[in-house]
Amino acid sequence: MMKQARTMGNAAKRIVLHPLQADRPGRSMAEEVVRGLSASPKHLPCKYFYDHTGSLLFEQICGTDEYYPWRTEDALLAEIAPALIDRAAPRTIIELGSGSSRKTRRLLDACETAGRYPDYMPLDVCPNMLAASAEDLTEEYPWLRVTALAGDYTLGFSQLSSHRSPALFIFLGSTIGNFPDHELGVFLSGLRAVMHPGDFLLLGADLEKDERVLQAAYNDAAGLTEAFNINILNVINRELDGDFSTDGFGHDAKYNRAQSRVEMRIVSKWAQSARLGRCDATFLFSAGEPVLTEISRKFSPGRLRDLLSAAQFSVDTLHTAPGPSFALLLATPRPSD
Repeated sequence: MMKQARTMGNAAKRIVLHPLQADRPGRSMAEEVVRGLSASPKHLPCKYFYDHTGSLLFEQICGTDEYYPWRTEDALLAEIAPALIDRAAPRTIIELGSGSSRKTRRLLDACETAGRYPDYMPLDVCPNMLAASAEDLTEEYPWLRVTALAGDYTLGFSQLSSHRSPALFIFLGSTIGNFPDHELGVFLSGLRAVMHPGDFLLLGADLEKDERVLQAAYNDAAGLTEAFNINILNVINRELDGDFSTDGFGHDAKYNRAQSRVEMRIVSKWAQSARLGRCDATFLFSAGEPVLTEISRKFSPGRLRDLLSAAQFSVDTLHTAPGPSFALLLATPRPSD
């Protein structure tokens, strides 16, 4: 009945899709791929996983028995959502790396039950996924207005500084774990800079755990993670006129205990070359040569508190889920020094 009370007409009229304006110049895909494949050891940016096919594959991965992060975080979010919404009282919910926004429904349901009707602002690199999820959400929540921003949020988000406060920024899925050390502080400080007094940040992060659980999570029996990993070559072939043989590369994911992170790679099955026509560049791969495609860091609660403190946040509440352990932290921006 509450949804009917706040119906605002045609769902399409409540959706706006804009490009996300970068704060600083970024490298083009061609520059990033050439730079990564020219390095030793070779690497590729994980953001290029997420074309339409990659996004759909990741949604399927989240449903596998082995991939615990999605269901563990979702269950924890469902448990804390009512109290969280009561604490944050958002007029706007801003989600970085929103994907299909499936877990966001936990917060929207809690908002609706509490009689709160915030706007929703999802950010993602895949415009197709943004459009599809916005359509689904506005059909499900007839009161919801969606302003979606398509682009690479790692290049800054000063565009968000004009949001309606109080706002709840959400960054779920332990995506924070994909950042290298030198980028973590920059990202969190940049996010703190666009937040207003009274805003909150909800951060989801995977915690350290048994290595066997981690190995299984990134090597599912159905081979979906392997397909997701290899799909980055399809993206490169399409966008950069490449001739990578997807059959010529395999999937490898291992836990690096010393750095508390899972490292995912594609591995050349034999000696081969690949050309990028749009870049006029050819790359050689030896048999067994790895290309790093993603890191997924695993944190301790103390490490998370330290990272947030260094970026001028104060942790308001810390919620953890047992077996396998996962954390949701609610933080507030501290006044600038």
